[in-house]
Amino acid sequence: MNKQISARIEEIAVALTNQLSVVETPGELDSVQKVFEIFSEMDYYKKHPDYLKFVDVPNDKLGRKSLIAIMKGEKKKSDKTIIMIGHTDTVGISDYGTLKHLANKPYELTEKFKEIASTLPPEVRKDLESGEYLFGRGLFDMKTGDAIIMAVMEEISKDIGNFEGNLIFAAVCDEEGNSGGMLSVIPEFIKLQEKENFDYLALLDTDYMTSEYEGDENKYVYIGTVGKLMPSFYVVGKETHVGESFKGVDANQIAAEITTRINLNADFCDIAEGEVSLPPITLRQRDLKPEYSVQTAKTATLFFNYATHISTPDEVLNKMIKAGKEAFQNTIDSLNTQYKRFCKLARRKFKKLPWESRVISYEELYQKVKAEMGDELDKQLEKLSNTMLKDESIDQRDFALKIVEETHKLWSDREPIVIVYFTPPYYPHIYVEGKRPKEKALLEAVADAVNSTKTDYKLVYKKFFPYISDLSYGAAPKDPKIIAALKNNMPGYGTKYSLPLEEMQKLDLPVLDIGAFGKDAHKFTERIEKRYSFEVAPVLVYKTIMNLLSK
Repeated sequence: MNKQISARIEEIAVALTNQLSVVETPGELDSVQKVFEIFSEMDYYKKHPDYLKFVDVPNDKLGRKSLIAIMKGEKKKSDKTIIMIGHTDTVGISDYGTLKHLANKPYELTEKFKEIASTLPPEVRKDLESGEYLFGRGLFDMKTGDAIIMAVMEEISKDIGNFEGNLIFAAVCDEEGNSGGMLSVIPEFIKLQEKENFDYLALLDTDYMTSEYEGDENKYVYIGTVGKLMPSFYVVGKETHVGESFKGVDANQIAAEITTRINLNADFCDIAEGEVSLPPITLRQRDLKPEYSVQTAKTATLFFNYATHISTPDEVLNKMIKAGKEAFQNTIDSLNTQYKRFCKLARRKFKKLPWESRVISYEELYQKVKAEMGDELDKQLEKLSNTMLKDESIDQRDFALKIVEETHKLWSDREPIVIVYFTPPYYPHIYVEGKRPKEKALLEAVADAVNSTKTDYKLVYKKFFPYISDLSYGAAPKDPKIIAALKNNMPGYGTKYSLPLEEMQKLDLPVLDIGAFGKDAHKFTERIEKRYSFEVAPVLVYKTIMNLLSK
């Protein structure tokens, strides 16, 4: 990539960074508008202004929108099309403290850091002193990535008469939040495909890339992406007075045992072609007792971040039910052991405690209550849902929990039990195995791009982009059993939370990420390494595009 294009990428990246766009603030609108303005200044879009289109996020209180930019080659008509995406929002800037006013000004912030270098961590100081890094909120995650796509498209447009194929770029909002931008453009991709007869080849993201471990010198291109589920547990114990503690089952103890059984347990890692997903980790654990009292907690909740490479929702659900049963039984065994010891110390007669390990899915709970109540259950849940939908303070996680709570309250069974369900959101993993023609073509295109790029960086292409991203929405499982397991065990699906699953299934694309390199995403020391990000990553993006379109 020549120096002129590299300079243009830096210019666009800094211009986008200058526009503060913290997620769930009006700045997101300004950021997408800035992308529109940069495209509008290009000669190609002066000639084809109708190839730029805003896409609203439905029912968004801020009125946020994304932008779709289309580019059609004019060498000869071709249906071959590559979709590219990049998000324009960032996380907040409170971590910058007194330097907040410089967070979105890369050059000024970098100079300021030089003045306070002695207060920075050693690695940050080293990178700062090298002169090879530029700092700023969103510059790394991921406005440099946006700039790469925009500059590459601008360069291609200058010789559009010799370009064959089509490009679509979606600059999406809300990636750092609930992916409202990406979820709203997915149906637009399908409409475009049907209108223009596009043959979509792949979905390319330029989200950030960083070292995977200390001392890692590799620069990665990722083919495929990790997925995410949030298996959740609603724990019902048996409340008791603390003065009669062995007459009950503490929901907190069951929840703690579930955490011990699952949290960071490598048994639950997915392995595909030697690529290992991170094990599950808790994102929430608490009891649900609203007041202080000397009664033990009857109910508790917890949920996990569960990364997937190959495990589907039905498989994860079964694994969690099994783990929940084991954890519940461990709790009962521990209670009996301690009660026996207590009885011996207190010179009382020991009698085995009556508890049983019972763990079921939300779908099973629903069916049990439905058998007792009939259609009245659906009416009650619909009433609750409608009430909660009016309260913006109830997020998707609490919405699902409250439906589980209500369903259980309506059940005649009052014995201790654990209900396993899914909390939103759901990000499908996309495993590019190379079995299908489009997968094989993408693998070959990336391999050629990496192997033909002359650089002193060590370039490596591997499976599964390791960070949760909008890439996941480029496809979805097609097996009805898998989708049923997801929908039937995610309370509130279709009301508070939904996905364009049919459109995702129609897209069914292999995905990849070729990002700028840097460090410390979501930290005040967020920074990009300029040479790789402005000079090498763009070459890989351009070559991959051209390789795919030429096949």
